[in-house]
Amino acid sequence: MSLQDKYSQLVAYAQSSNVSNLSVIEKDNVLYISGEASTSVKDQLWTIYDQIDPDMRSGDLVLNITVAPGSEEIYEVKPGDNLSKIAKNYPGMTWQKIFEANKDILKDPNMIHPKQKLRIPL
Repeated sequence: MSLQDKYSQLVAYAQSSNVSNLSVIEKDNVLYISGEASTSVKDQLWTIYDQIDPDMRSGDLVLNITVAPGSEEIYEVKPGDNLSKIAKNYPGMTWQKIFEANKDILKDPNMIHPKQKLRIPL
């Protein structure tokens, strides 16, 4: 089985998720996959890889997916959250940036509700 076959699910997801600048190259028994994507797509790619090689012992894949500038992630508010607490989950993020990105749905930065979906600019 070729590495392209072994990791076909991973490559297919990257293609269907519109990973930009996607590159898939097989060289010296290693498959190199690189490109830019949102944080959620990147996380899903790693989840798929973990399903294919749970112990990550094969050493036959280099997955180099960077977070695309200007992309955003959707965050679902949990009980007890506030914008400052949410911002701490994202390096360089502030509650003000989250509030600005969601002014269309938030009128007051202190009034967020569980299950509400907020855009996190990356």
